[in-house]
Amino acid sequence: MSSRIDKRILVVDDEEDVRDYLKAALEDAGFEVETACDGLEALEKVRAHPPDLISLDLVMPRHSGAKFYRELQKDKALHRIPVLIVTGHARDELGRADFEELTMSGPGVYLEKPVRPAAYVAAVRKLLGMEAEEAAQRPPEDLKQELEDALKKADRVALQRALDALKDRS
Repeated sequence: MSSRIDKRILVVDDEEDVRDYLKAALEDAGFEVETACDGLEALEKVRAHPPDLISLDLVMPRHSGAKFYRELQKDKALHRIPVLIVTGHARDELGRADFEELTMSGPGVYLEKPVRPAAYVAAVRKLLGMEAEEAAQRPPEDLKQELEDALKKADRVALQRALDALKDRS
């Protein structure tokens, strides 16, 4: 497990196994996670304790992700919370209309199910503006080792051309 990150994520999905999967991915990355099974429960939780980011499924019974998002946008205190859409219905009849609406006029950031944990966590980190922060916190030894590993795997001819091009610029 990664070190603790002071960011709380609300995962909203009607499928318990998906909620658990996404929650585990985020907790393994060090995030604090809360879950909700539909848009109504999510609204209650967001109003009680606003999260730093919302991971939102679109197609859910009782109260869809699109309805939840529209209500969130009407609330001046909550409308700036970043939202990551995670859906398996981006291209089918169940979710296409909502998906198109939310990607055009809504958050525009989405992942299609099934998602890989690393891609999911990377998208969350990006929405929270944590990309540069992570690189700045990495020890120089880690960066040096990563560079050495990359150089060992790199094409020697391409590396030589790159080196020559850099020398010509100076």
